[in-house]
Amino acid sequence: MNPHRLLLSAAIPALMALSAMPASAQTLKVVASFTVLADVVKQVGGEHVKVTSLVGPNGDPHEFEPSPADAKNLNAAQLTFVSGEGLEGWMDRLITASGYKGKPVTVSEGIDVSTMEEDGEKITDPHVWNSPVNVKIWVANIEKALSAADPADAAAFRANAENYTKTLDALNAYAHAKFDKVADDRRKVLTSHDAFGYFGREYNVSFLAPLGLSTESEASAADVAKLIEQIKSEHVKAYFFENSNDPRLVKQVAKATGAEPGGELYVESLSDAKGPAPTYEKMFKYNVDQLAAAMAKSS
Repeated sequence: MNPHRLLLSAAIPALMALSAMPASAQTLKVVASFTVLADVVKQVGGEHVKVTSLVGPNGDPHEFEPSPADAKNLNAAQLTFVSGEGLEGWMDRLITASGYKGKPVTVSEGIDVSTMEEDGEKITDPHVWNSPVNVKIWVANIEKALSAADPADAAAFRANAENYTKTLDALNAYAHAKFDKVADDRRKVLTSHDAFGYFGREYNVSFLAPLGLSTESEASAADVAKLIEQIKSEHVKAYFFENSNDPRLVKQVAKATGAEPGGELYVESLSDAKGPAPTYEKMFKYNVDQLAAAMAKSS
């Protein structure tokens, strides 16, 4: 028998098996704007997605400057996720530069957002992920978008979303168990900028900061002086700096008030794989533990 014919006859069943496989064999190429969001997309997408984060570990999503490599990754993406609410001010420029034809999915749609006055302007607080209650809405929006892009794997996305929602419920319960027993007058902390509004709203913790909602904002001497007086009068005992921005200003304020260092918080960026906050779940728990320990110390 012709050896070529023998090889062909052996290959036919394998080819038929491949053709019978569902279309879900493809892996969706997904881009997320920053590491916290990228991790949540991975939790919902599982093995069916390959997620690239534009802003890397320990990076600041406010002051991010996209590179040609970021434009290339975005252009190749089948699906793109942003948090929205003004966080990714650089995204429109990157979309134009990259030639990306899709429309990013805004995962924060449906969240009860907070607004505040800053420099005479009403702006939305974009840091919604610092409450796991809000991240549940992210998860629902991510599942919907992934299922629309890859209907064959919709059941897997739904199962992953349900499991991860249970994880988020457990994180919320964990934080309440830590903070609900702390006296109200001890739930006060000094941080670098106003990134913990939703955390504070959920767990009744007051966060004081020299900078506003964006790390791009600047604090005036009068604002800093006013903050120092407030910290002294309210007896705020601990300060924290953030992994993704400059700690010098908060350290200056702390020095003027006598506040003690509580450590580093992961606010809008995960750590690298070797750090204490490589996933959203670990980031949130780590922050809760750091804050609760500082409050217990000051009691």
